[in-house]
Amino acid sequence: MSHDIVVIEGDGIGREVVPAAVDVLEALPVDFEFVEAEAGDAVKERTGEALPAETYERAAEADATLFGAAGETAADVILPLREAVDSFVNIRPAKAYPGVDALQPETDVVFLRENTEGVYSGHENRLSDDLSTLTRVVTSSASRELAEFACEFVDDGRGPAGDPDEGFTVAHKANVMRETDGRFREEVLAVADERDVDADEELMDAFATKLPLDPTQYGVIVCPNLAGDVLSDLAAGLVGGLGLLPSANVGHDNALFEPVHGTAPDIAGEGIANPTAAILSAAMLLEYLGHVEEGQRVRDAVEGVLSDGPRTGDLGGDATTDEVTAAILDRL
Repeated sequence: MSHDIVVIEGDGIGREVVPAAVDVLEALPVDFEFVEAEAGDAVKERTGEALPAETYERAAEADATLFGAAGETAADVILPLREAVDSFVNIRPAKAYPGVDALQPETDVVFLRENTEGVYSGHENRLSDDLSTLTRVVTSSASRELAEFACEFVDDGRGPAGDPDEGFTVAHKANVMRETDGRFREEVLAVADERDVDADEELMDAFATKLPLDPTQYGVIVCPNLAGDVLSDLAAGLVGGLGLLPSANVGHDNALFEPVHGTAPDIAGEGIANPTAAILSAAMLLEYLGHVEEGQRVRDAVEGVLSDGPRTGDLGGDATTDEVTAAILDRL
């Protein structure tokens, strides 16, 4: 069976790391049909649109999309793309690997982030020269859908511990945002109770203190949109940087995969970008499409190269993007 994959390099180092991920996918015994599409700053400058309708439609109709990064137009690209694949959860693992100089080498967590609402709903207004407002949207339906996914995620042993009894942690700020985070907290905990899944909770500011001190006390973390965005970046600092973090935006029948890092304009075009996050995103794509064994092969190859080298400059080495990619392909 062939899988239709839309490939969007985007801006900056997206043009370097996405081709590396595609090279890895092409090296596997899986039948892919790759379709290239455009999005980002350069496209907007040329056409007036950061996300052309054709790109949106291709992503909506494909089996999955592999995306790099967008610069100033990031919000105009990634939010509609997540809508195109009907994504309701953003999966962001953060793991420390052997051979990488990590602040907390024991870190192994997965963030399940609500992906449709919160403060990213786009309801902002500038009412006067002195006043701007932002409306935060939280619904019971979206909160419960995320919670159902989280219960299935841990029941399937997809968390770091691989043990359904480990359950998950709900990170929120319901003590202050009583109506919005309060609703989110209530619904997620209610679903966990209905599904007989162990769930504890943590105020997100306390979580931000406790995670760096002892990341081993957490496994799967379920959180609202903005909290998941910020806290997963905090976790990136514990494992060696954003160049190591992949992500998946999962919908009901479609998904979008992207490295968490941005365009890195300071090194774009120099051929020294770390392709790890993009390649690990490709591993998540493989698993999503049912090719679990191949996805694990990619992970093993990446871990081997991170452990033994070569490594890019962000990880203390001097290898190029192509050299790291070649080493991963060698291990495959």
